[in-house]
Amino acid sequence: MSKNKICATLAVLLGCGIASADAQTIKDAYVQDSRGEIVRSADAGDPKISNLCWRSGYWTPAQSIAACDPDIAPKPQAAAPAPAAISMPAPLAAAPRNICDFSLTLANDETFDFNKSVLKPAARARLDSEVVARAAGCAKIDLLLITGHTDRIGSQQYNQKLSEKRGQAVADYLKSKGLPASEVLGAGKTLPIKSCDDKLPRRELEACLAPNRRVVIEVRGPAR
Repeated sequence: MSKNKICATLAVLLGCGIASADAQTIKDAYVQDSRGEIVRSADAGDPKISNLCWRSGYWTPAQSIAACDPDIAPKPQAAAPAPAAISMPAPLAAAPRNICDFSLTLANDETFDFNKSVLKPAARARLDSEVVARAAGCAKIDLLLITGHTDRIGSQQYNQKLSEKRGQAVADYLKSKGLPASEVLGAGKTLPIKSCDDKLPRRELEACLAPNRRVVIEVRGPAR
């Protein structure tokens, strides 16, 4: 990460840059201040990593909103022209759409070893049972989004590349099972879900930070 981006991140922690947002568009995936407004950084940075808004540890690209992540968030469709005013019977309520949306986070013994991007047997088994098998029940896959993550040890630049390798390792495995990814992202060390004491011995610290060395898989589409 560049020096400007690092400074921008620190600026957020010092209270700089608060964005106003409509209460109906704010999602828990973004950090909010005491007034319920999304906290922003001072520098847009990479739109796939920060893009102004400060994300929570459980943010995933599929939860993006246009105000914070315009390059990732679903684009609104243009409204159809209003039909001419004519007298018509009230339409029947549309049947609810059967969806095949789900997500999976590799965790526990499925996470990656420190400084590695090799899938463990437990990770492959869970991908088989909870991604490949469930995807078979979808009529089609509209989105298969894979995001890799790392712990905080090491530079941002190094961890960014490592997170991309971890995401790609999952993508390659799913592709071998007939599920090509729509997109593979790397979040580096920017979205930790666990903090550990720096005073721990190195091996204990690496073990403590294991939950951060994860990959998140998100699937969207209609059910059969």
